[in-house]
Amino acid sequence: MVMGLRRPSASRGAPLPGADPSETAAGEARIGTLQLALSLLVLTAGVVLLDAFTGDGLPLIPLMIVLPALASVFCTVRQTTGVAVWVTLVVVGSQLASTGAFWDVFLLLGFTALACGLGVAACAARIRHATEVARLRSAAVALQRQILRPLPVLTRQVSAYGLYEPIEEDRFVGGDIYEVVQSPHGTRVIIGDVQGKGLPAIGVGFAALGAFREAAVREADLTAVAGAVEDAVVRHNAFSAETGEADRFVTALLLGFDDGDRVRCVNCGHLPPLLLHDGRTSTVTLHRTSVPLGMADLSDEPRTAEWLGLPPGGALMVYTDGVTEARDAAGAFYPLDERLQEWAADEPGEVLRALQADLQQFSGGVRRDDIAVLVLSRQAPARGSLTGSTLK
Repeated sequence: MVMGLRRPSASRGAPLPGADPSETAAGEARIGTLQLALSLLVLTAGVVLLDAFTGDGLPLIPLMIVLPALASVFCTVRQTTGVAVWVTLVVVGSQLASTGAFWDVFLLLGFTALACGLGVAACAARIRHATEVARLRSAAVALQRQILRPLPVLTRQVSAYGLYEPIEEDRFVGGDIYEVVQSPHGTRVIIGDVQGKGLPAIGVGFAALGAFREAAVREADLTAVAGAVEDAVVRHNAFSAETGEADRFVTALLLGFDDGDRVRCVNCGHLPPLLLHDGRTSTVTLHRTSVPLGMADLSDEPRTAEWLGLPPGGALMVYTDGVTEARDAAGAFYPLDERLQEWAADEPGEVLRALQADLQQFSGGVRRDDIAVLVLSRQAPARGSLTGSTLK
């Protein structure tokens, strides 16, 4: 949301610049005014004709009082008010020539006015509620976008393209995390998977990302960056324990890119990366794997880093287990290595689009876990640029 000064003469109903489109759409009509008027005229004519044929024994015109309630679901307050006024006029007109008892006519007119008023009030309440929900969703999206930046991200050393799909469709952020940071020590990358799902997992992921962003710039050693993230996860678990939540850990892969032809790697219980080079795909063997972040107290071995080769024109694909553990209708796991061979020679964006479509088809649209994939290559832009945009 963007807030600013507004002249007193400005319309109070005008949307603010930068307002979420869904917030504006909440008060818009779902049916055109002309279409509504024509439908109302045709319906009224039909009811009047049927009422004339049935006679006094079965009056049908009073049944039109349900129209404002129906209009309140699809129309604006102004349209619903117009329907309510029209129905009131039709019912009143039909009763002017009535020879019925005074109290019968009076009660019918009173009930019509009440039903029409309730229809208008229901329409106003629906629009107000929809606007509030849209406003809250807009704020939630803005906050969640601060957790995970849009992709791709281009740094002085790396072009990072990515695919991110949380399992919960009403959220933009799940338990998988990633970040790409330009630092004085080169480009630092993290991809991780928080144990569990839901808001508690998002909280742990946010704590890990915050620590990584700070330590990636401050620490010269990549293992020290991993240690800072470890401490953040432990502190978050200690804080969460006070509210009765269980401890959580994060499997993660930390990568450090400099201007050379090798990549520094610290593996914290995560899946090994894949190398895309010369149209082929191969799994990168990691010789030093430590426990996940948040579980360092369970191991006596310190975290260590190792060097990975990244030949010119090659790219590293790092991913979470939401990809490899996707299943088809028969329960078979997704064969990532096999499928990736078909697209290994494509550009990173094309590889990710093909992977996304193939995963959707393979699983039949049923996701069992969050999905995060990064394709990291040295086809970097000019030195000094750092940009981000959303992969379509």
